[in-house]
Amino acid sequence: MTSTTRRDLVQPTFPTRLLEGYAAFKSARLPQERTRFEEMAENGQRPEIMIIACCDSRVSPEVIFDARPGELFVVRNVANLVPPYSPDGELHGTSAALEFAVQALKVKHIVVMGHGRCGGIHAFVRRSRNPDDDALSPGDFIGKWMTMISPAAETLPTQAGESDHDYAERLALTSIGNSIQNLLTFPCVNILHGRGQLQLHGAMFDVTTGLLKTL
Repeated sequence: MTSTTRRDLVQPTFPTRLLEGYAAFKSARLPQERTRFEEMAENGQRPEIMIIACCDSRVSPEVIFDARPGELFVVRNVANLVPPYSPDGELHGTSAALEFAVQALKVKHIVVMGHGRCGGIHAFVRRSRNPDDDALSPGDFIGKWMTMISPAAETLPTQAGESDHDYAERLALTSIGNSIQNLLTFPCVNILHGRGQLQLHGAMFDVTTGLLKTL
């Protein structure tokens, strides 16, 4: 028997936490939302708000905004970054989601939501101040992805006596503004925003206190 065959015989165990969570959803929330699910299954989704958030497990937009199914179109990535418009034939997950939200779903609002103590931004700061820091591995994806913070960092001078933590928290705010500027490089966003048909927003969620700041 080959090793491949032995692996084929191993049945992965689905995470118990997810099964328990689904059981709770099925018994409590699903009955309350059943009609809504049936309507969306029949008519499709029509969210008016897109949220671009970090994939940090502590920052769930649906939980933070107490959203019902179908209310939010959410895309999450490391450090809630929006890349500039670059139709180069490569694969672009965030850009594809943005294009779908604006052109197909016709959302009316796009919110870039950052958060405090973002691991990606803190790693970027450590790496920028110590090139030998291995916070961002030179792997295939994460290091390159985080270079999108560089334009925001270049506009944000450090303050005397400021710790890396405090600088990273300020950089998280500045990065939101940079992502909003990148949103405007997408023609579909720029045109609708110029017509007043699409609004762009920034927000910052404090993981420690649970407070939300709109920018």
